[in-house]
Amino acid sequence: MDAQIERIKAWLGTGSINIFGLPMSGKDTVGVQLAEKLGGKFLSSGMIARAMEKSSNQDFTSGGKLMPSNIFYEWVLPYFEKPEIADYSLVLSSIGRWFGEEDQVMHVAKASGHPIRAAVMLQLTEQDVAERWEAAKMLDDRGLRSDDIDPQIFQMRIKEYKEKTIPVLRHYQELGLLVPVKATASREQVLANTIEALAKFSTQPHDFVAKL
Repeated sequence: MDAQIERIKAWLGTGSINIFGLPMSGKDTVGVQLAEKLGGKFLSSGMIARAMEKSSNQDFTSGGKLMPSNIFYEWVLPYFEKPEIADYSLVLSSIGRWFGEEDQVMHVAKASGHPIRAAVMLQLTEQDVAERWEAAKMLDDRGLRSDDIDPQIFQMRIKEYKEKTIPVLRHYQELGLLVPVKATASREQVLANTIEALAKFSTQPHDFVAKL
């Protein structure tokens, strides 16, 4: 794995890897660990949104819907310009989930010296997601977030992903940036799968098109 990490570092530079997936797919878990191994910084649109909602006493996402694009642009995109991350690679957790946002994300990321090099899609079926949700409820390992406890809100998050984020992934696919990763194994194995897939992707020709 060390050789794969070094290969990814050399290819990535100060660029960005954007990780997507259904709820419960492990985006933040994989993202945090990957950033640590790469010596990079981790940014999560969900974490940023929740922190900003709390500090501003506003609520856009508690019902399971994505934040409006204008709020996303105002709250999330300025993070790319923060001086403390200027010299680091970035691992992003679903930055730009609503179709159309990805173009602005790519523009801002490139302008700040963190161009999007790959979009990882953690692959789970809806049945896998349902089973993980039930297990997480029993184990209480997701912090009792309201959008995970309430089944209607959780289903809304899945609906939003299918309607608004899948088209984002199709765009990344068209650009040759999509990297599918099977996410049905343990957290450790999913991280290993992600590293292996990115190491392989870093050697692919630019016209490589992955299956969605």
